Amino acid sequence: MTFSTCDICDTNEDKLISGDLSVFPPIFMRFGLQHQFCGPATTLKVFEDNGIVRTVLETPGKGHVLVIDGGGSFRCALVGGNLAKLAETNGWAGIVVHGCIRDVEEISLCNIGVRALAVMPLRSVKKGGGERDLRIMIAGIQINPGDWIYADMDGVLVAKQSLA
Repeated sequence: MTFSTCDICDTNEDKLISGDLSVFPPIFMRFGLQHQFCGPATTLKVFEDNGIVRTVLETPGKGHVLVIDGGGSFRCALVGGNLAKLAETNGWAGIVVHGCIRDVEEISLCNIGVRALAVMPLRSVKKGGGERDLRIMIAGIQINPGDWIYADMDGVLVAKQSLA
């Protein structure tokens, strides 16, 4: 699917006003081969533990975008090259991490889009903590499971329904 986040914003000003469409602040860095991706959100809430991230990415993605609320932590990475490859293999459209990633060179070879706050070489613990499919809040933006995520070179959007 081809789209432009700029065009989506321009043609959906009413949804921006009502809150049915939100724009993330420009805090995310771009990684992976796909500079543009979209799909329904699968949400996770974790803190410095990526065990559940692997568990989720091992399942068929069906074109969904995994949105990880990592609490904005800069102390460890929640996604690395192996997990990005797993996401690509299992049909995930993309990953948005409110936290850090690592293995940037490996992720740059994956045919998937990844957004994250920063890069950190230290991996997280793998205790399996965290929650899946719940309402999360990232940078003041609410994301519910099934909301639509649109990401391209201009930014990242969250919509209550498919818009493109």
